[in-house]
Amino acid sequence: MSEPSRYISGNVSQLKPSGIRKFFDLAANMEGVISLGVGEPDFITSWNVREACIQSLEQGYTAYTANAGMLELRKEICSYLNSRFALNYDASSEVMVTVGASQALDLSLRAILNPGEEVLLIEPCFVSYEPLIRLCGGIPVSVSAREENSFKPTAADIEKKITQKTKALILCSPNNPTGAQLTKKELQEVSLLAEKHDLLVIADEIYAELSYEEAYTSFSSLPGMRERTILVSGFSKGFAMTGWRLGYACAPAPLLAAMLKIHQYSMMCAPTMAQHAALEALTNGLADVDSMKRSYRQRRNLFVEGLREIGFSCHLPGGAFYAFPSIKNTGLSSDEYAESLLLEEKVAVVPGSVFGSCGEGFVRCSYASSVEQLQEALKRMERHLKKLQASSNIVSERMRKEA
Repeated sequence: MSEPSRYISGNVSQLKPSGIRKFFDLAANMEGVISLGVGEPDFITSWNVREACIQSLEQGYTAYTANAGMLELRKEICSYLNSRFALNYDASSEVMVTVGASQALDLSLRAILNPGEEVLLIEPCFVSYEPLIRLCGGIPVSVSAREENSFKPTAADIEKKITQKTKALILCSPNNPTGAQLTKKELQEVSLLAEKHDLLVIADEIYAELSYEEAYTSFSSLPGMRERTILVSGFSKGFAMTGWRLGYACAPAPLLAAMLKIHQYSMMCAPTMAQHAALEALTNGLADVDSMKRSYRQRRNLFVEGLREIGFSCHLPGGAFYAFPSIKNTGLSSDEYAESLLLEEKVAVVPGSVFGSCGEGFVRCSYASSVEQLQEALKRMERHLKKLQASSNIVSERMRKEA
């Protein structure tokens, strides 16, 4: 009998399963777990947005839309980007609606990469970046963002990794998993590098609406960057629409046309009813976005302060809804700590190592949970830390006596 696995592509065989899902699946089979693991808003999509979807079904909008998405929605995306972030795109040739921001990212990489070309990643970074690059035959190159710099890359760090094979840089700000947000000045320094080395920048701006300390600067709004930027975003995070799977890409017409060719053959179009919902979200849902943002900011302050009070070092994230505390004082690896915390105290977090090797020694905690759950999680994490420290002291004392 033949072995079916022999037909699987080598590229796919080498991919590792998502480290985020590993702990999410473990937690799903346990009772009483507080999950700080999956990056998903705890808000339900606003009623008016859900109602727009229902009405679209009742009115029979069940056919395909244009490959690039409903023109009315693309026009509204342009209006939204202009009013919120001072961006100007042409709805007919520079905007495409996708099945989540993840598909927009996939299309971006497939449209630009030739085998052997390099893409710079600022690590720790979202778990999908490296696999998607490899599936295109590209080579991911890591640029480490360090805790002492609040997990922000410096221009010098980036430039050291640029070679003649470097094609693009993926930039996510605010960042998943660290929550680090680059200032306008810091983005400008990166833009000078992009121009100097003729790099394309894929700007993952899915967390643009969740910026807490300063007005958000979109990378393509910087001088000279519009023509070398693919903006990737969507409705999942800021609009609490994760399950709707709706995103978009904005890029100069030639790049967008290349992405659209792939989209035509692989996906046809994004779900019609979700597009109607997104149109309502942009037209009448921004007040809800602002309200959710205020709530996240409050929870961020509560949770980060709580982590510090119980004994963890943690920088204050500028955006998104993640805290990225150091767990080096436990003596455990990030994977060991996450598993121990889940099994002993039923709190699910994600090991920092799944976001790149420089994430080792940290864990990602999503504070997109209720205040009550966050407070309870902190109590459990404090109890767990004290047990680990007590155990470590006992071992140290035993070794001292034996010596």
